[in-house]
Amino acid sequence: MKRLSLTAWIFIAMVLGIALGIASPGANGIAVQLAPISNIFLRLIKSIIAPLLFGTLVAGIAGTGSVKAMGRIGAKALLYFEIATTIALFLGLGMVNLIRPGDGLKIERSAAELNLPAASMKIGDILEHTFPTSVFDSMARGDVLQLVVFCFLFGTACAAVGAAAKPVVQFAESVAEVMFTYTKYVMYLAPLGVGAAIAVTVGSKGIGVLFSLGKLVLTLYGSLLIFVVVVLGGIILLTRIPLKRFIAAVREPWIIAFSTASSEAALPLAMKNMENFGVPKHIVAFVIPTGYSFNLDGTTMYLALASVFIAQAAGVQMGFGQQLIMMLTLMLTSKGVAAVPRASLVILAGTLTTFNLPLEGIAVILGVDAILDMARTSVNVLGNCLACAVVARWEGYSFTEDGRQSAALSPQEVIL
Repeated sequence: MKRLSLTAWIFIAMVLGIALGIASPGANGIAVQLAPISNIFLRLIKSIIAPLLFGTLVAGIAGTGSVKAMGRIGAKALLYFEIATTIALFLGLGMVNLIRPGDGLKIERSAAELNLPAASMKIGDILEHTFPTSVFDSMARGDVLQLVVFCFLFGTACAAVGAAAKPVVQFAESVAEVMFTYTKYVMYLAPLGVGAAIAVTVGSKGIGVLFSLGKLVLTLYGSLLIFVVVVLGGIILLTRIPLKRFIAAVREPWIIAFSTASSEAALPLAMKNMENFGVPKHIVAFVIPTGYSFNLDGTTMYLALASVFIAQAAGVQMGFGQQLIMMLTLMLTSKGVAAVPRASLVILAGTLTTFNLPLEGIAVILGVDAILDMARTSVNVLGNCLACAVVARWEGYSFTEDGRQSAALSPQEVIL
């Protein structure tokens, strides 16, 4: 009998988790009692993030030997991020106006207070938060954006110093190799962690969470499906990225992100798989971690859809101009979303307050937020993996059948 792959075991664990959640629901049910298993898996995953980012990013940037090259890669990555997230926002806006999932629901304004973090988000605060005061504090909190900034500057300094930094660069390379092996060991627990996460979600929310507010759930899932097939699929065709090999590379990170609703859980495997796919180390090390703060395709689409959904449910008529201003606000504030606890709800709350929409709408969405979070998180991971491959192609690399990157292409051969 052929040995089952990790992906197959994860799928089996998901099915068993759903079945257990249905069979033994409630606070005292067996499914909910599995929460420690899911939490242990996520804790182990989070323990990988800081040393892996340090090792891969410092070694990748210093290994290029060119500060100019990294600046060029950064500019291309940010341009791609902005284009992709803008498309996601406007696709979400179009779908929510076409389907109008909020019609028929009734949200009344009340004095009830929701237990949410402060919703005030200013661009200056986001920019200030981007830069770390202590790298050890950033590592302890798992702040990806601050780690990226530190490692980018540190790696650039290593590249500028040259031979004197060789021991530091070799240490970073060794850390990266060790952490990839560490990741392989942790991933053996993925089926248990994923199965437990699904069981807890279904067991605590009940099977009804799959059907409650179904129109909203279907609208988001449909919008994300269109985005993946039409937008991301079109990008794959335009840049001549091998589709089958790309699907094979992103399959497991996507499943882990979907089942755990955690981008962090998928980060180590996404980086490793894209490097195996043929993307150069220095591009993988910079683009994917940076994308976790600037290329949240699924989250930005969710924010656009959820904000207009609440307006519809509250009976608030918003003209196209008002919605356009709201999309611009979301486009700016969502760039700092990864640095804020309960990020999507905070950004959504801030948007509702700014446009005088009832915060009670968030309480309605919370009933199915776990299901929505699974979809938007998995698309975030998928979009970042594709961004990594696109930037590599933009830099002139092609992908061979055995997964190694080839020499740079001539300018005429580069699509973008």
